[in-house]
Amino acid sequence: MRIYIAASWKHQHAVEMLTDLLESRGHTILSWLREGRPEEAFLSQKELVHFIESAEGERVFEFCISSVTSADLIIYLGASGCDAWAEVGTAYGSKIPILGLMAKSEQVGIMRHMIKNWYGSISDLLEAVDAIK
Repeated sequence: MRIYIAASWKHQHAVEMLTDLLESRGHTILSWLREGRPEEAFLSQKELVHFIESAEGERVFEFCISSVTSADLIIYLGASGCDAWAEVGTAYGSKIPILGLMAKSEQVGIMRHMIKNWYGSISDLLEAVDAIK
């Protein structure tokens, strides 16, 4: 299955670990971490705006949009910010199923209904992904 993980840069290491777990189960991960640059997480606000407006930023944006509209499954890793939620909304509008990993500090309101099922642990999430096959 082709899977995209929608998550904040602050979850870089969790995304890497989840990617490894899913790939070991035979899934293909459409990875914004591999497509982007890990140092983006450490850019100042001014540098980030410059990156976003650059040709490279546009290329990464196009990769993310293409991925969330063509994946077989989206996994939302909470709590994440506006970009991850924009990806969730895009996937939802494209009728791509979305599973969520709930975080204690998750503050989403009524839009939580875009997520087909929420899970409280990685193991429960992986079981659900395995059941989709």
